[in-house]
Amino acid sequence: MLQTSAAAAVLWKSLTSVMSSANQEMRSGFEFRVAALLADIAAASGSRRSAIVGAGGGAVVDWLLETVGTSGRDRSGTREEAARALAYLVADPGVCESVLGRPGAVPNLLRFIFWFQPNKETKYKHSSLDDPHFFKGRSMLVAALMDIVTSNCETTDFTSFQPLLPGNADTRDIAAALEVVEEGGMHLDDEHGEDDDGGSGMKGIGIKVLGGPTILGFSRMTDLLESDNVELESTSYTNKYTALQETSSRFLQMGKDSTTVPGLWDDLQREHIAVPFAAWALANWALASDINRSHIQELDRDGNAIMTALMAPERTVKWHGSLVARALLDDQNLPLTDSVPGWSSSLLSSAFHSSKVGDISLAQVALSAYVVSVERSDSAKKAVVGKGLYLMRQIAKQAERHRNLQDSLARVLELLYAGDMHLSLEESQRWSGILLRWVFNTASTDALRHSATKILSFILEDYGPASIPISQGWLAICLNEIIEASKTSNLKGSTALKTNKVQIDESNALSAAQTVNLLSNAVIKLASNQLESESDSVDGFPFADLLSLEPFAALFKNMKKTNVIKFDAADSALATLKSIKALSELCSEDVACQNKLADSGILCLLRRLLLNDDYENLAAIETYDASRALEMQDRGSSSSGDRSSVESNDPSSVRVPPTAHIRRHAARLLRIISLLPKVKEAILADKDWCKWLDDCASGKASCCNDLKTQSNARATLLNIFCLDQEETRKMIHRSNGDEGGNQRTKCAQYEDMIFLINPELSYWKWPGKKNLVMCQDSPVNSSPSHDNDSVADETSNTSNYLDVSDLESRSPLLDVVFIHGLRGGPFKSWRIADNKSSTTSKAGLVENIDQEAGKEGTCWPREWLSADFPYARLFTVKYKTNLTQWSGASLPLQEVSSMLLQKLVAAGIGDQPVVFITHSLGGLVVKQMLYQAKISNLSNFVNNTVGIVFYSCPHFGSKLADMPWRMGMVFRPAPTIGELRSGSPRLVELNDFVRHLHKKGHLEVLSFSETQVTPIVEAYGGWAFRMEIVPIESAYPGFGELVVLDGTDHINSCKPVNQTDPSYSETLEFLNKLRARLT
Repeated sequence: MLQTSAAAAVLWKSLTSVMSSANQEMRSGFEFRVAALLADIAAASGSRRSAIVGAGGGAVVDWLLETVGTSGRDRSGTREEAARALAYLVADPGVCESVLGRPGAVPNLLRFIFWFQPNKETKYKHSSLDDPHFFKGRSMLVAALMDIVTSNCETTDFTSFQPLLPGNADTRDIAAALEVVEEGGMHLDDEHGEDDDGGSGMKGIGIKVLGGPTILGFSRMTDLLESDNVELESTSYTNKYTALQETSSRFLQMGKDSTTVPGLWDDLQREHIAVPFAAWALANWALASDINRSHIQELDRDGNAIMTALMAPERTVKWHGSLVARALLDDQNLPLTDSVPGWSSSLLSSAFHSSKVGDISLAQVALSAYVVSVERSDSAKKAVVGKGLYLMRQIAKQAERHRNLQDSLARVLELLYAGDMHLSLEESQRWSGILLRWVFNTASTDALRHSATKILSFILEDYGPASIPISQGWLAICLNEIIEASKTSNLKGSTALKTNKVQIDESNALSAAQTVNLLSNAVIKLASNQLESESDSVDGFPFADLLSLEPFAALFKNMKKTNVIKFDAADSALATLKSIKALSELCSEDVACQNKLADSGILCLLRRLLLNDDYENLAAIETYDASRALEMQDRGSSSSGDRSSVESNDPSSVRVPPTAHIRRHAARLLRIISLLPKVKEAILADKDWCKWLDDCASGKASCCNDLKTQSNARATLLNIFCLDQEETRKMIHRSNGDEGGNQRTKCAQYEDMIFLINPELSYWKWPGKKNLVMCQDSPVNSSPSHDNDSVADETSNTSNYLDVSDLESRSPLLDVVFIHGLRGGPFKSWRIADNKSSTTSKAGLVENIDQEAGKEGTCWPREWLSADFPYARLFTVKYKTNLTQWSGASLPLQEVSSMLLQKLVAAGIGDQPVVFITHSLGGLVVKQMLYQAKISNLSNFVNNTVGIVFYSCPHFGSKLADMPWRMGMVFRPAPTIGELRSGSPRLVELNDFVRHLHKKGHLEVLSFSETQVTPIVEAYGGWAFRMEIVPIESAYPGFGELVVLDGTDHINSCKPVNQTDPSYSETLEFLNKLRARLT
């Protein structure tokens, strides 16, 4: 290599000497031989090419570049050999950057292209000396240059583009490239002789200083150009290429697979070589440094050169032009120019047409630049809202599988909303299908899914009741996805024996599938009400794209517009209610399902359902519309006497949607998923939502009077604010947290089925554990209540976290847990009674008698016990039980007890003294839980259970359980009922276990017995079966106290009429005795 470098240096010195002293003929001959020798050396090896590049400090390369950049037939042979030498150098990745980075390299190569490539109006004229060998060098150099230009244009990862040109480019070099891109031609200072292609060449250059030595502008010297009557094709580059689309795409296809093949590009006209190379050079300079970008913007003040590149029909020019535009727009130090809106429109158009033909690489680079233009320019944002949304939608559909394009489109929409330029209602409807695809597509990135969810939430916020078809469509797709996942899971375990749990899951899935159809029909019918009357085609239907998704597509196809049944807000709300209930049942015990829900954006829907009244507002709109229609019909019917149509539009016929029930089940579903870290993080970041949850739990929200809703709201807050140490460090990015074991404590987790009876009380606002809770921006601080104003004041410091160990004394030291019985409920079983005996119900079944017994909306533990016995935290639980299998699938006693035990232990129940108050089957559930805790080594739970109250508990079986076995063909008894038959060995075993705990002095027991028969089944003739469900011999376990309730049946044994009723007063006295013993 050193020898080659030295030889090249000697050649350079000899050439310099000859050029300065010899005559023209001798100079030409010597130049030719030197160029030929350099070409042969360059062809030999990479090391020799490196030596040539380094020879004379780059002087040899400069001479080669200057040689190919000059015209004149007397040096044609020299130019051929110089071009051949440069072809080898440019094609070598090891030295290419050094060659192209030489000052003046790009202008010289552009000149070479213009004199070598043919003009469209001229033909080659060869001399006798011209043979294929003489044209080989020129063809090789052009091929090498075009290989570089096209080498990166097919990659979808344009961010890996590495510039080959220097970061300190000469402004004259940049100016030359801009001129070629904008005008398709080049002004040259050279003799007015003919080019080798028979033309008379390019004439003259005029450069004048426009404001300083660093700012150059172009001033064309038209008088020099007109003297030879040569047309300089410099008007509009775009117009010149209009007729050459086929040629451009053909040479691009050839360029994909080409190596440096001589003659490959010879048939293309010079503009098709020069302009792509100039655009490539501008892209390299723009990406190389901020100085270059500044020069490009200064020289192209009006942005026409970049705009010309963006509008060019030739692909590589568009590709590199998009890179230049992005680099300039992305540079925050450069001011925006008036050309940006034009660039933006052109970039979007380019992305649209490219995606249409499957050119994803070009679409991606154009769309990425478009995103930056929208990000920086308000004018570009306005252009999007005005004309760009249609093209964006088409891109989203055409490139559905290319997530990078989808990410860019979502980013544009986010920027519009960030700039307070929201989509119109119709555009929101048209975009809803695309956005939901982004949410549920498994190929979507987390960022894309998050963006789509965010945009959909804006739409729901903007249009409220009018957006219900979108929110319901979202919910329907979500439920359908969960069902499909459930089917897949069941298929994997299809060979195993089906347990009761599997049967329940399948029952829930079947019910959910029916609900999906109901909700899908609701979406279609409600959307059809918004179909424009003048639009008979699907194309004019804004919801067409949404309804093309599953599960709507088949239903929508079969539903004719003329047959759409009237569908009101109440019907729509009922479908939503059933869907939320179905999701809760499917995911209550399935963490994978909960994660899928969270990823599907369910939080956005739940927030909307909890904090807003869209269905009530929709009903109000329907009422108003009906009243207006009634007025119009009154006027028309007063003369005709037709009242039938008037009655059909009666505003009083508009039904009230069940929004309170929707809110209750939405709060339950939120509570179910609130244990997921990502859900905790999302809710914690939403101050308004946290405040609403606190107001709801405290009874301050007017829309939140339901006891279950209030309990779920408080449980959600407790779940999200009580964080494990590991989660805490992750969410606040603490880098210096204490890893000590004394700070790592397990938080109480309030899972589904555990309810807080008085969630408004102050001790629920602070966890009674020595752990950390986030207090800054908490609902307590943002909306302090009277119970904890002092606490909030004490915690207003700079710390983000509060050690609440000092508040532990505020938390009661005793827990009381209420567990209902057969077909009972967490609150309805503990109502205040009107009387102590049940009459036959309208439905006739004991299952409905329990639902109808007592005063609706009352709860004696909440209203009486919390005031009379303020020394305990009051809980109540829920579990599913049925009298018969006709009422639905349910779990047997052991599985119910195991499930409740797990949830109670997770909630911290059993960590301190606990008393269970039970009714009927609930007493057996507690017995089984204690037994399960014993064999599971949960000693704290067993030892801290200090008392049990049994209301009509069938310790030794129930006559109700005996009857279905005698009438099994009618009743088909549920699994739980089957275990309650008289004389069941399992019941005796459990009773002996609890008797042993009582004898050891660990457990106090109070039992209540019914004395009246309870109606069971009412027949069509009006008669009924009546029986004593739990006789006294079964209600008394054989130990502890027994209270016989006179005139009381099974259903009302746990429902006191007043505070002097023995069913209440005896229980209160029992609790006071236990408290006295504990203290």
